[in-house]
Amino acid sequence: MTRWLVTGAGGLLGREVVARLGAVGLVRAELDVTSDSAVRSAFDAHRPDVVVNCAAWTNVDTAETHPAEASLVNAEGPRVLASASAEVGARLLHISTDYVFAGSADSPYSEADPTGPVNHYGRTKLAGEHAVLAHGGTVVRTAWLFSADGANFVTAMIQQEREREYLDVVADKRGQPTWTRDVVDHLSAAADYGPGVVHLTNAGDATRHEQAQEVFRLLGKDPERVRPISSSDTPDRAPRPTYTVLANHRLPPLPHWREALRAVVYSLGV
Repeated sequence: MTRWLVTGAGGLLGREVVARLGAVGLVRAELDVTSDSAVRSAFDAHRPDVVVNCAAWTNVDTAETHPAEASLVNAEGPRVLASASAEVGARLLHISTDYVFAGSADSPYSEADPTGPVNHYGRTKLAGEHAVLAHGGTVVRTAWLFSADGANFVTAMIQQEREREYLDVVADKRGQPTWTRDVVDHLSAAADYGPGVVHLTNAGDATRHEQAQEVFRLLGKDPERVRPISSSDTPDRAPRPTYTVLANHRLPPLPHWREALRAVVYSLGV
């Protein structure tokens, strides 16, 4: 039986990996991924076959204001994990992001397309990718994760539908809403792929405005209550790429995001 170890197990994706794969999960308080000694001790204790690194600094805006801290978690942490994984013969699956791309394309980015992040968060994640690849690990890029459990865009839209008559949602950035469960169900295939980069996102693409409208439709509410706005109307500090749709050429395809969203909303019974 494959022994799975998850770092950053308190996050949205980490919790899903632990629950669905029976993995050992270590939250930030239990494992500092930037510490060589702590990581090697954890590997000695759990002897993993596959390590899934979900530990990350994910707040895009605060990465701009705390660049050193974000770099430590997103770049140095993956280097430490990749080095230790290579030493013990474990496969490292490092979770990365669509934000490593510039967002200037007009067709989906493939795994081999040139990167070019537009903010510090994306640059730190790209540095983490390079460290993982240098040690023979696997980079798993995903995007716009949602789940029935925990704080995420979909659960926020469901809550705000109850509280507000109208919602203003950004309509000029396009990406791929992706269900954490669909990602986890393909991690074994990613581990089997071996060293390199793979993309794991639900099929199709959308703006946040379109995604929010679909949530309202599934709730039986009027989607016109979700009004489109420009990203320039938000208080975001960091620039965001305009288009970060990913093409998956290396692994089996995931279901369409609308199908995944329907499953999540119905599972909540709202």
